[in-house]
Amino acid sequence: MKSKNIFVVALMLFMMKSYAQNAVNEIDTKTGIHFIRTDINYPIAGTYLFNGGEPIVELNENGTGFYQLHGQPKRPIKWGIECEQTGETIFKKGFNTAAYLLWYQFLTTYEADTNLDWNLVPFTIHFETLKMYIQGERVKSYKEPETKE
Repeated sequence: MKSKNIFVVALMLFMMKSYAQNAVNEIDTKTGIHFIRTDINYPIAGTYLFNGGEPIVELNENGTGFYQLHGQPKRPIKWGIECEQTGETIFKKGFNTAAYLLWYQFLTTYEADTNLDWNLVPFTIHFETLKMYIQGERVKSYKEPETKE
């Protein structure tokens, strides 16, 4: 009986984590209402470097992170990849690439900047080189998930 209870609790925790990662959030932007999520079945969380260093973009799995503009300090953000209201990710597939739309919003202001609007930047995955790019200049390498046979 005790092992059954442990199994049920473990299953509930797994389902809650899966649901939270796949959650669709509605955002209000200058161009209207959009929908975002943080899970696109690729390991997009991590640190994206500009020429091997700063300025960086750091994406956490929970939809938070940091975005550093050129010549400015890192600032906390919330982020997501654009999707349909149903959660289906929106992207354009190329020959060896996939292009997504990454929305981010600064959580705090910097100096006199009071802009806390949602910002849109391109996010691309290049399958042949196993690299991901934000704005075409911040890059992170990734590994293909191992397939189980």
